[in-house]
Amino acid sequence: MPWNQNYAALNGSLLLTALVVAIPIFFLFWALAVKRMKGHVAGLITLLLTIIISVAVYRMPISAALSASALGMVTGLFPIGWIILTAVFLFNLTVESGQFEIIKSSISSLSPDRRIQALLIAFSFSAFMEGVAGQGAPVAVAAAMLIGLGFPPLPAAVICLVANTPPVPFGPVGVPTMMMSTVTGIPATTMARAVGIDMAFMALIIPFFMLVVMVGFKRAKEVIPAALVAGTSYGATSLVISTYFGPELPAITASVVSLLCLVIFIRFWQPKTTWTFEEDKAASQTASTTSYSAGQIFKAWSPFLILMVVMGIWGTPAFKNYAEKTHHWFLAVPKWPGLDGVVFKAAPIVAKPAAYAASYKWQWLTAPGTAMFLSSLISMVVLGIGPATGGRVFLKTFKQLRFALVTLSAVIGLGFLANYSGMSFTLGLTFAALTGMAFPIFSPVIGLIGVFLTGSVTSSAALFGKLQQVTAIQLGMNPVLTTSANLFGGVMGKLISPQSIAVACAAVGLVGKETDIFRKTLKYSLILLGIVIVVVLLQAFVIPWILPVAPVAS
Repeated sequence: MPWNQNYAALNGSLLLTALVVAIPIFFLFWALAVKRMKGHVAGLITLLLTIIISVAVYRMPISAALSASALGMVTGLFPIGWIILTAVFLFNLTVESGQFEIIKSSISSLSPDRRIQALLIAFSFSAFMEGVAGQGAPVAVAAAMLIGLGFPPLPAAVICLVANTPPVPFGPVGVPTMMMSTVTGIPATTMARAVGIDMAFMALIIPFFMLVVMVGFKRAKEVIPAALVAGTSYGATSLVISTYFGPELPAITASVVSLLCLVIFIRFWQPKTTWTFEEDKAASQTASTTSYSAGQIFKAWSPFLILMVVMGIWGTPAFKNYAEKTHHWFLAVPKWPGLDGVVFKAAPIVAKPAAYAASYKWQWLTAPGTAMFLSSLISMVVLGIGPATGGRVFLKTFKQLRFALVTLSAVIGLGFLANYSGMSFTLGLTFAALTGMAFPIFSPVIGLIGVFLTGSVTSSAALFGKLQQVTAIQLGMNPVLTTSANLFGGVMGKLISPQSIAVACAAVGLVGKETDIFRKTLKYSLILLGIVIVVVLLQAFVIPWILPVAPVAS
């Protein structure tokens, strides 16, 4: 039986409805920050609470609420969970084979300074992983690499979450920006130009900001030249690529340029004093001074080089078109049972009631996780790892990530339910009604809330992109401003997203410590959000000419 969304379900009051349906969000904040619940427990309870509120407040059919949650949970595992599992598997293979010791040595040989190592791995290399895979892989791999280098787990997780911000709207292969384009009808090239301006600015800030988080302002100043090289080379390249070539390649290209520029720079420059962790002093007494040949170093890095090649092939239109035309290369449920044809969107989100389609499709062949799994299999051959050992490492990896995958599944289920129940639209409409011409202040906040709910900048764009566009038009503003602000602010939500935190905890062995990371990253997320709001206000009222203007889709 069809069911119409009602965004003001409680006595016709949008504000009252928003306050009540926001309870799960407040609960999740409380559960993580105050009660210090484990992430998977908080996620499952929040999902259950959202189901209850959706049924009680919106009168959503129970079957539809459960079906929407199930669709989100399945999507959370495949493809997103598949990416995380295979990314950590690839890394664990390098550890099992002993090759990661050589990788550590090769990075340490560039600089023994932990600040430089953080710039190389947490910023530049992580940005590459975001460009080719995204969805948790950058934080998982980079944080695990830092742990392997000797970083304490908590700082490793926090600095990776902070550093992994500039490439997010353009990773993987521009999906978040393209989603915003799809939702709003604004050309992808126009969106890429606007977002490219924002992310180039953040790239100048983030490397130094990450170092301040890591060592404090005084010690961060000592490596400003390296931070500027990493950030400037990334930002300039990203801006050029996003301006002239669209959203697919900025993160991939800019990260490679940043990594190369930083490696070349530190060949000629090193900080006057070497900064290390307290734990390093004891470790240095037994540290190995083994030197490795170029061939050994190449072999150690080969899994990631293989990944670059495979991801390059996976990203080609010819390969994707082949998989799209060959039906046996994907799993699909064209009409998700109990949901498709049941939920109807209502005004003002749409002009007249329209069916909210529900389907599931996983192109498992072209999925980034499959590319990573194939890279892992090839790497096993190159590294001399047998099938039995590889299977044992895979099972170990699954055991390592099992609670993180539960958290991930629950949070994505929550995001889907928030969308199909109308909860996301109620919250967005309330923001628009209350803020008026001050909407540019709240536009990035809405993006952040969307990412906190779903763990994905792409999902936040899908949830609130059209709302951002429509609100801007009603207020006489450039819709490119508010839609790009949704992506811009959403990036800062990655720092506090339960999904991102769960991935970081799993990667560094801190499962059950999600609250500790959340408490630290919340402060940094709010600081960066404040910077984003200032930039958006300048773009809205001081330098509006800096953003492109696009014709509005009907």
